[in-house]
Amino acid sequence: MFKQHSRVIISKCCSVNTKQCAPIIYALLQLIIFYAGLNAVKGVWPLPHALTSSVEQYPLNPQTFAFDYGKHSATQQGCSLLDAAFRRYFLLIFPDYTAGRWTEPIFVIVTDHNDCENYPNDDSSERYNLSVSAGQASLNAATVWGILRGLETFSQLVYQDDLGSYFVNETFIEDFPRFQFRGVLLDTSRHYLPVHAILKTLDAMSYSKFNVFHWHIVDDPSFPYQSRSFPELSKKGAFHPATHIYTQSDVRRVISYARMRGIRVLPEFDSPGHTGSWGKGQSDLLTPCYKGGAPSGTFGPVNPALQSTYQFMASFFKEVTSVFPDSYIHLGGDEVDFSCWRSNPHVRAFMQKMGFGGDFPKLEAFYIENIVNITSANNKTSIVWQDVFDYHERVGAHQDFTVLVEVWKHGCYLCKVRQVTKAGLRVILASPWYLDLPGPTHNWARYYTVWPLAFPGSEKQKRLVIGGEVCMWGEYVDATNLFPKLWPRASAAAERLWSDEKQTSSVEKAFPRLEDFRCKLLRRGIQAGPLNVGHCKHEYQGV
Repeated sequence: MFKQHSRVIISKCCSVNTKQCAPIIYALLQLIIFYAGLNAVKGVWPLPHALTSSVEQYPLNPQTFAFDYGKHSATQQGCSLLDAAFRRYFLLIFPDYTAGRWTEPIFVIVTDHNDCENYPNDDSSERYNLSVSAGQASLNAATVWGILRGLETFSQLVYQDDLGSYFVNETFIEDFPRFQFRGVLLDTSRHYLPVHAILKTLDAMSYSKFNVFHWHIVDDPSFPYQSRSFPELSKKGAFHPATHIYTQSDVRRVISYARMRGIRVLPEFDSPGHTGSWGKGQSDLLTPCYKGGAPSGTFGPVNPALQSTYQFMASFFKEVTSVFPDSYIHLGGDEVDFSCWRSNPHVRAFMQKMGFGGDFPKLEAFYIENIVNITSANNKTSIVWQDVFDYHERVGAHQDFTVLVEVWKHGCYLCKVRQVTKAGLRVILASPWYLDLPGPTHNWARYYTVWPLAFPGSEKQKRLVIGGEVCMWGEYVDATNLFPKLWPRASAAAERLWSDEKQTSSVEKAFPRLEDFRCKLLRRGIQAGPLNVGHCKHEYQGV
């Protein structure tokens, strides 16, 4: 047995000729080379693109475990994002360590100083290289987002023996995501989810390397988003105006918490349908429905025939786009019931004036285009549900429509992916990953065997598929059952979106790793549901 000392080093390589700097991170950990017959971890989830390991093992000592900057590092101490990440991952790597001797801060490794204050975006690199050998470990990445992914991988490589000692095996990893968009949707309108449940979901997402939180924040049942400009929306539209809302402070907290984990927050404000709660706090926004030539007292979708509608939407989305920093915004556009529009004489008169005749998909297309123009004016790229594409295609208007399309309907969903990409639009796939649907919660294999590119099409088309997301709609989900319904089944989709398809085509080979990962989730406080008969060394101990 012998000891080799090393330090965390971060450096930045600069090319004199090109004057372009390629930042590199080196995280060197104190390790002791040790040979023993211990069982290593069963694997990393999601599976890295290239991973080799051996039986050579190195004990880890939490009292001497440290990170530091190299003298050529692009960024020195003070990056709050990685400062927090190293503290967080120290506790994840050494969950049983309670001694008071380890008091030094965990030093941060950064490659691009600007990333420390920025938000992740659609072109953020998450690539990293990880090497554990010869008494030291190095973690290399071009961005802080790659470092976060590498830290998660390293944390999963560490294991304990029966006496509580920590070990890591010799390992070499080159890794990057297969798809740039890997999301989880939470519906906070049908059931209100407390902020702590959202934050805990973000933790679990980071463990599976998800990078987009799709916040379906409002819908027909309730409007919990507390608007600065239109406070009546939540005052009258939320389940309760004080306890079941998300204040501006709550939203900032979620966005900040997500950023520290390399996760983007994608807000969705669905319209013109799914807006029942909006009308409670904003008069004249919804369409009055008629019956027998007179108002029935009920209301339908947003009224697309009034100029006041677009004035309100312009003001509202100006606020929303200033609150949520991500470059994307989801505008919904699904499941619009035309019957109320059809019943309203003022809407029909507007359609005649616009030359739409009785073609209600044209009216819907007109409305969505106006909302897209509003968000575009605020420098946002719009995402819509596939219904919007269908309406536009039906009226021949999709050629000039620059949005991302989220495919959600069942049936031949890859047929729709092919159709949308053939039209030259980018696609996000959600159809096969609706985890809220009734059924057994151990059926992870059905979500694992999905491949978003399994459709006939050109390479150009397939490059337009930017990823997918897991959807947890809220009809039958609240904070009491969210986590066992979501995890670890969402992790099955996470591996499909991160890892190489050829290396992850076997359910049988994946099962031991997912079972092991589920145990890691339990130890980290995530109530992940069981996959089969069995046990974990560290069972879930409660919230």
